[in-house]
Amino acid sequence: MQLRDYQEEARTSIQQQWAEGVKKTLLVLPTGCGKTIVFSKVIEDRVKKGERVLVLAHRGELLDQAADKLEKSTGLKTATEKAEQTSIGSWYRVVVGSVQTMMREKRLSQFSKDFFDTIIIDEAHHCISESYQRVLNHFENANVLGVTATPDRGDMKNLGAFFESLAFEYKLPKAIKAGYLSPIKALTIPLQLDLSKVGQQAGDFKSSDLGTALDPYLDSIAEEMWRVAKDRKIVVFLPLVKTSQKFTELLNQKGFRAAEVNGESKDRAEVLADFENDKYNVLCNSMLLTEGWDCPSVDCVVVLRPTKVRSLYSQMVGRGTRLHPGKTELLLLDFLWHTERHELCHPAHLIASNDEVAKAMTKQIEEAAIPLDLEEVEKQAEEDVIAQREEALAKQLAEMKKRKRKLVDPLQFEMSIQAEDLSSYVPSFGWEMGPPSTKQVKALEKMGILPEQIENAGKATKMLERLDRRREQGLTTPKQIRFLEQRGFNHVGTWPFENAKKLIDRIAANGWRIPEGINPKEYKA
Repeated sequence: MQLRDYQEEARTSIQQQWAEGVKKTLLVLPTGCGKTIVFSKVIEDRVKKGERVLVLAHRGELLDQAADKLEKSTGLKTATEKAEQTSIGSWYRVVVGSVQTMMREKRLSQFSKDFFDTIIIDEAHHCISESYQRVLNHFENANVLGVTATPDRGDMKNLGAFFESLAFEYKLPKAIKAGYLSPIKALTIPLQLDLSKVGQQAGDFKSSDLGTALDPYLDSIAEEMWRVAKDRKIVVFLPLVKTSQKFTELLNQKGFRAAEVNGESKDRAEVLADFENDKYNVLCNSMLLTEGWDCPSVDCVVVLRPTKVRSLYSQMVGRGTRLHPGKTELLLLDFLWHTERHELCHPAHLIASNDEVAKAMTKQIEEAAIPLDLEEVEKQAEEDVIAQREEALAKQLAEMKKRKRKLVDPLQFEMSIQAEDLSSYVPSFGWEMGPPSTKQVKALEKMGILPEQIENAGKATKMLERLDRRREQGLTTPKQIRFLEQRGFNHVGTWPFENAKKLIDRIAANGWRIPEGINPKEYKA
């Protein structure tokens, strides 16, 4: 099987991490971008080296999917560690294992600590749990690859406590632009859904409270769905089985062909097959279909299980991002959730570079009343945010004129060069979270940046890399930028170093006054 360019790049990067002695590394790919194919090829590479590999997951569907893809893409067959099935005595070098089975002392003790050379963790955002850690600690010398689709910085921070590096990340906007995933159009449904009384549990909303809070709105939601999506193939995520069943009945009364599946459904496989074959056009579930199920023809996702956890949100939306003949985009329905907290996930959070942009995007989508393409909204929102930052920078510069400072505030520098990756940076891995080293502090001072305003080693590293790159490209220094911006010149962060130097020399020769004939607002370097 021929891998796509980014898949081959991921495969190479993972092997490189292990070769360099980084034992625990992460792969982040959006749902639908072939993470199983990538780790299948990684497994093939390791088996060729004579290694034994364990694929660890928390659900049977994920294990079956991994075994199937592995055989189809590499020809490798697998043994299974799940319930009464065991790999003991098998000559297959790859084992797919259920974490619930493997974590048991009786089962784990049958394997020597060096039995597996490599461990792959599917849906790696679960691996911080005690059950996974018990298995991973037993095989403590194995190389570990965690695979996840989550874009959530919160998750990445948690994962950073276990994993030592991020081997490769492929982001959702890039996958859409490259034509590997469907474009996403978001539409806000103008219903005020009150969640202010819903309680919290394990960092998210309580499912039991959500079900009760949703009940009064279900009929109105069904009507709005009929108005905007009656001709689409829809998956609906709800907080409780009883809410899912009630909503299915309502949808059928409105004219939809709706079905419901849950963990107890004896005919689940049949219902899923009928939905895939268009007997039904709506499938309701209570968070059952977030992982391990694919139906590429789905072109509308309705999230009636509001969440603060981006990994969960992206899993739900990911059920509709795959390509399918005749499918032009995924319609994602959002709602005017009223909550006392402002941490709720919205469509914007799938692709926004930071929370500031996400808020601006969400406002645009809510005010539009028509489906909007997320990428186009992001572009406009980023421009708006930059304009607001420039305005804030002007105020900040006015205040800074009163304070003569030898070194440049890093925030001022970031905004001047429009460095999104620096201003929204959040450390993920242990070494990044510590304070800047003495060497970094000295280097920042030498290059004109006030080091006290840089909180951690990860940010210091990124700042120094950016300063080195700008020096190589012959662009303005922080001190040049501050000097010229204080005198009203615009976009100095994009100027060549030499052009800025010549202008500053002219200003100096003119008694530190701007020479006649130069208008700072209109001046172009």
